[in-house]
Amino acid sequence: RPLLELQGLGLGGRSFAKSHGAHGDVCSTGRPRSPRKPGIMRAMGSKWRRVARHVLPWVISAGMLYYVFGDTDWAKIQAATEQANLPLFTLITSIDRLAFFLVWTLLQALALRRFVAHVPIRSVVAIRGGSELLRAVSNPLSDGAFFLGMAQLTRGRLEAVLAAALVPGVCHFLIMVVQITLALPFLDWSPAAGNGYVAIWCAGMWALVLATGIGVRLSRERKIPGADWVRRWLEHFPLRELRPFFFLFVGLAAFDVIIQGLATRAFGIPIPWTSLMAKIPLLYLALVVPSFANFGVREATWEFLFRDFGSREALEAFALGTNVIFVVINILLGLIFLSKALQLVGEVRRASREGEEVPEPLIHNPGDT
Repeated sequence: RPLLELQGLGLGGRSFAKSHGAHGDVCSTGRPRSPRKPGIMRAMGSKWRRVARHVLPWVISAGMLYYVFGDTDWAKIQAATEQANLPLFTLITSIDRLAFFLVWTLLQALALRRFVAHVPIRSVVAIRGGSELLRAVSNPLSDGAFFLGMAQLTRGRLEAVLAAALVPGVCHFLIMVVQITLALPFLDWSPAAGNGYVAIWCAGMWALVLATGIGVRLSRERKIPGADWVRRWLEHFPLRELRPFFFLFVGLAAFDVIIQGLATRAFGIPIPWTSLMAKIPLLYLALVVPSFANFGVREATWEFLFRDFGSREALEAFALGTNVIFVVINILLGLIFLSKALQLVGEVRRASREGEEVPEPLIHNPGDT
């Protein structure tokens, strides 16, 4: 299986060797390979990457929070919050977070069962729930723990990480592209509205999709960097088998627009539905930036994307309130699955001590943001 040769998602080393025996330690001449120790520069580079992965989210959040709230009138923040229907806002936002947790976890479980192994759905839910305790600190840390748990659930099979990360991630990305495209005709295109960046981002996303498709097609005849990997991935997960996932994501995208619209209206910010439809995908792309529980990044993004529909203070208060509710729910989910959370923490620490890479996806579950 050519996909098992990939190390980009970080499941090489011990787990890979366990699932494939010790034959990889024999060279082509038949003599045992001598252990290869990484050079000093490589070891230092790996160490600095781990440090950066843990420190960078905190640095970004601190900088973005200062940028957003550095010259903010907190009296206006308080006034905007008092004008909101906080019980209704809390209820809607909690439903948003829990619905995405359940649906996305189910999608990942279905991807595993369809393409890798018939794993129990309750086991996937437990691993996902346990990883949410870590999400209160860092999205990358939580994602790494979850995918490490997925690999262990399937006895070290790299396809588990590919299926759980890429199947929902790619399907969600493609639906976001279509979502923005359908919303474009309904946006205000007057110069004062300043929505030109939405069309630019939409064009860029379509260019990425088309370039990938053309590269995959041409890679059958000539070698194109990166395209061969994507083609092999598509062969492992045929598009016709992904059709149910696309339909599910269409429903999830519609629910997302509705729930965000209800939440903003409960907070006293009536953002048009078409604007939410066009710009929510851009919000999720922005939230890929690593940060501490998305504090700072979410507030700055909401303020930029929807500045025409509410005051700066109201948008900042809305985004800050959403972050706080999400963190509380993440902690509660982690406490429900506390034993699994502690087990995942131990596995991540063990992997870090032994120099193993912990897998992390490029695209995050939007319910985590």
